[in-house]
Amino acid sequence: MALTTHGRFLKHLAEAKSYWRYTCMKNRTIIILASLALAFSCLFHGHTAAAESNRISAPYLVGQWLPSDQLFIDQWISEQTEGAESAKKEPLLPVIQEFKDLIEEDPQLYMLFNQMFEQLPHEKSFRKDPTGKPQVKNYRQMLRVMNRILTTAPEFNKTGLVGFPINAILDWPMGTPAGTTAFLNEKVNRQLKKILNQWAVFLSSADSRYVLNDHPEKGWFGRDAREAMPSFVEDFTCDPAAHYYGFSSWDDFFIREFREGRRPLASPDDDSVIANACESAPYRLAKHVKLADRFWIKAQPYSLQHMMAMDPLAEQFAGGTVYQAFLSALSYHRWHSPVSGRIVKTRIVDGTYYAEALSEGFDPAGPNNSQGYITQVAARALIFIEADNPDIGLICVMFVGMAEVSSNEITVYEGQRVKKGDQLGMFHFGGSTHALIFRPEVKLEFDFHGQTPGLHSDNIPLRSRIATVVKHRFSQNPKRHNYFGLHLEKNQ
Repeated sequence: MALTTHGRFLKHLAEAKSYWRYTCMKNRTIIILASLALAFSCLFHGHTAAAESNRISAPYLVGQWLPSDQLFIDQWISEQTEGAESAKKEPLLPVIQEFKDLIEEDPQLYMLFNQMFEQLPHEKSFRKDPTGKPQVKNYRQMLRVMNRILTTAPEFNKTGLVGFPINAILDWPMGTPAGTTAFLNEKVNRQLKKILNQWAVFLSSADSRYVLNDHPEKGWFGRDAREAMPSFVEDFTCDPAAHYYGFSSWDDFFIREFREGRRPLASPDDDSVIANACESAPYRLAKHVKLADRFWIKAQPYSLQHMMAMDPLAEQFAGGTVYQAFLSALSYHRWHSPVSGRIVKTRIVDGTYYAEALSEGFDPAGPNNSQGYITQVAARALIFIEADNPDIGLICVMFVGMAEVSSNEITVYEGQRVKKGDQLGMFHFGGSTHALIFRPEVKLEFDFHGQTPGLHSDNIPLRSRIATVVKHRFSQNPKRHNYFGLHLEKNQ
């Protein structure tokens, strides 16, 4: 009898525990969904207020590459999905067919590319647009939409969805556990690089110029574009009287140059003043950065040896300073030297294109909230410069591609001497973020031009002052390092 009672007790206890777990999970789900609903409501309200005031005031997150207005994203994806469905019988381009074969023939990738769509929350916000039309719902549909995108060029729009159409269709899936894993996969990123390079061929062709027109809403020289870039003709080298303003392709337009004198160099004769390397907005300033750190956690600390792809020069920067800034959709996309000196080393590092930090959860404009994280994993360019100013010494300038960015082009060579403000390279077909990395011996006073670094900062002009080096007091610190890591004594 005692045994039976004890058995019943254990059974009831197990049932109670099960019910308690179910209730907690249910309540947690309700809280999460309510938070999401509130977040989307706030975003939509911000967009409405911006429209009423005839200016963009909604939070555009990092880089302004994807709009915070989820309604616009949903409508755009719906249009792309419908177009892909109507072209269902058209053959896939070879590079997309290769991707399909890779997914379906590799059991791990086949599982991940199915799971990334299955793991999406069963909410309308993730599955359908506000009109009830379906969004991309599986990898086969994803491939058809990508197939369609590769022969189109980005049109202008006021919300900022410029240059990142593939990112838009992968925005939710890449935030799932399966998506996070899949888009870190080396084979996947090799194929994505081939796909983006194929798109680059189109964007570098004369056929891509069709969007360089005066359509009031979609044209890059139309009414809305002129409102967003009111000084375009004065700022950039172009000919308004010529067809397409004289640009030979979408990419030629994208990598346009400033007219002479539009971005004067800060203190050209003072090598203690560091110039802004890109037309960019301050995102983060970090000091005492570790050589190795847990860059994937919520705080996204920098991990220098991973940022620099295990380069032996990374050790010299341990304990140093990292300044990171981002480029906006309407920005200038060429890179310039922050200091005068000699190019010591250049590297192009292959990496990810659509990876984001799992710790960030679902990012409505991913991987914008993963800006720190992607400096360790994304495709990027490294340029090491030995500055003429001994109080700076070796500096590393990093240019990080993100999403559709398929090419980081370095235009300087090892051993070349550069002056502060000279061109170093450029982003093609997109834009992203960059970082200046200083050794721990370098003492700096930064000038953020009245702003606090973060997601809502504004562009600081190219080649303007971004920092000033505080001169070494050799009586306290008589030694410095050159780029070989050797100690250099104070000149006698």
